[in-house]
Amino acid sequence: MLSRVFGFGRRSFDSLSEQEILALAISSEEDDGRIYLAYADGLREAFPQSARVFEEMAREEDRHRQALIDLYRARFGDHIPLLRREHVRGYYERKPDWLVRPLGIDKVRQQAEEMEAQAHRFYVEAAKRAGDASTRKLLGDLAAAEQVHESLARRLGLTHAPESVQEEERQSERRQFILTFVQPGLAGLMDGSVSTLAPIFAAAFATQDTWQTFLVGLSASVGAGISMGFTEAAHDDGKLSGRGSPVKRGLASGIMTAIGGLGHALPYLIPSFWTATMIAVAVVFVELWAIAFIQNRYMETPFLRAAFQVVLGGSLVFAAGVLIGNA
Repeated sequence: MLSRVFGFGRRSFDSLSEQEILALAISSEEDDGRIYLAYADGLREAFPQSARVFEEMAREEDRHRQALIDLYRARFGDHIPLLRREHVRGYYERKPDWLVRPLGIDKVRQQAEEMEAQAHRFYVEAAKRAGDASTRKLLGDLAAAEQVHESLARRLGLTHAPESVQEEERQSERRQFILTFVQPGLAGLMDGSVSTLAPIFAAAFATQDTWQTFLVGLSASVGAGISMGFTEAAHDDGKLSGRGSPVKRGLASGIMTAIGGLGHALPYLIPSFWTATMIAVAVVFVELWAIAFIQNRYMETPFLRAAFQVVLGGSLVFAAGVLIGNA
């Protein structure tokens, strides 16, 4: 681990021979081609047009690789030494973003442009080191090609994914984010914030014991979170509804449910009953308005209507808890 962080045991770029520079370029082109194919595979189901863009970019990298191999064979023979990015100190590395699913379409396009820019800088420096005329020419040509290709994803997008398609893909990505994370998370936050009001404040006013109230709130919040999480994950596998991974939806719902309840349970860790209660009431106020904001921002519910529904419902549950606690 330390060797990767500090570069111990790595070669410096200046120490590489022309043969080794060509070997490094070949392995880099191979890696980038695989990354672009992985991008295409990750985007194909949701964004088929953009997947075609990255398939074309992978073919472009393969053409670069073949040109480098042909030159290497002509100069050094068939044996290509294994030299990769991680063997060279200060050489750019590729973050494993292509392994993360789902892939963010805008982030992937940006990453592709950064990859091409890094490759351009490498070929510029490599060409400076080359003494052989044919090698220098090829590296210079590849540097020029990579400079042009810095916007390759954008240029190919004009053919395979024009602005109208890209906008449709962005809307599809946003819709999927809402279905997988926002909608179950919002349902959990509403359930956790509102449903725990009555037991927490009933316990508070019935006992006026902050520790006991906190335990009631903790158990109600955690229990509700577990229940909501399992319910969300179990009732829909997402295949027909298109709502995404049931595990992700279950986690979003369960975690937000627990947070919603813990928000006004945690103040009862304060020993002073009235201080804890006033802070808890303030937290409830913030929670309810946050729910209204999320409904307006992501679910396109008119803000005043969302605020009226949430605040009215929360107020009724809060009043019920206080009345029961004082009964």
